[in-house]
Amino acid sequence: MSAAVSSRLPVFPWDKLAPYKSTAAAHPDGIVDLSVGTPVDPVPDLIQQALVAAADSPGYPTVWGTAELRDALTGWVERRLGAISVAHENVLPVVGSKELVAWLPTQLGLGAGDKVAYPRLAYPTYEVGARLCGAEPVVYDDPTELDPAGLKLIWLNSPSNPTGRVLSKDELTRIVAWAREHDVLVFSDECYLELGWEAEPVSVLHPDVCGGTYEGVVAVHSLSKRSNLAGYRAAFIAGDAAVLGELLLIRKHGGMMTPAPVQAATVAALGDDTHVAEQRTRYADRRAALRAALEAHGFRIEHSEASLYLWATRDEPCWETVAYLAELGILVAPGDFYGPAGDRFVRVAFTATDERVEAAVKRLS
Repeated sequence: MSAAVSSRLPVFPWDKLAPYKSTAAAHPDGIVDLSVGTPVDPVPDLIQQALVAAADSPGYPTVWGTAELRDALTGWVERRLGAISVAHENVLPVVGSKELVAWLPTQLGLGAGDKVAYPRLAYPTYEVGARLCGAEPVVYDDPTELDPAGLKLIWLNSPSNPTGRVLSKDELTRIVAWAREHDVLVFSDECYLELGWEAEPVSVLHPDVCGGTYEGVVAVHSLSKRSNLAGYRAAFIAGDAAVLGELLLIRKHGGMMTPAPVQAATVAALGDDTHVAEQRTRYADRRAALRAALEAHGFRIEHSEASLYLWATRDEPCWETVAYLAELGILVAPGDFYGPAGDRFVRVAFTATDERVEAAVKRLS
């Protein structure tokens, strides 16, 4: 039975990197792993303190979260995203954003005959979510050029993983209007929104985009990148109250609860902007150093105006670039992990420590 489900899915891409990781690890000065965008800096003290203070939590948490958590979510969505009139019914905590992405089509009741669309270059889990429920995955360059027949869900991703591309306010507004015209639900993955470098990312919940109503639109946000909480699995969605209400009912039955200490930590994290600014500065410095080193080494960087990655090419097949850099002890992600259109690019994360970034820069020089 389980094999029948797993047979619908692509090969887990990261397993393919194992031999290149071994090559990079054999470098005399050790590996510089720039392949996975996982945080490496400490969890801010105030968040750790909130987690510890809530550690004595013997009872079951609720799927919807505490009132304090919902207050923190609605307050942040209004303050940071510019959304208006956000009520508790417009927010829902989730157990990390990947879980939400993978199981959303199933929880929406999609299946055979339905279509789920996502960018041509995209986070692989959008496709996985469609395949898990038996829906048809569809890629796009511009979602408004899709045939709306059978189309139930459109994933947006701005800033993009892997390219760092940012959709403008006008683009978002046009897409939302088209989706509403054709009764297609829009989920906007905005997990990198606070990491704009050469562009200012805009949320689909901004009133200039959605017209002040959240009908048919939902934004996905995560604390993994902004607050170094990947290990906490702290994320949430915000938007259409009818959609979130249905998901809440389903997730109650599924026991999809954010642990109580993590809820408390999320409240602390969303209430503090200082640690976010400090982390942005760290990433900005690492990004500048790696970009300069890659370009001096003959790479071309495309997009990359936001997020935690540089979308780089030497105008050769991506696996040749992966092998080349592995010989220098640097591990990167091949672009074809994110779709065939990325087969001549690599994704370079700048989430390594300052010391490891310095080592990569030295090797590239």
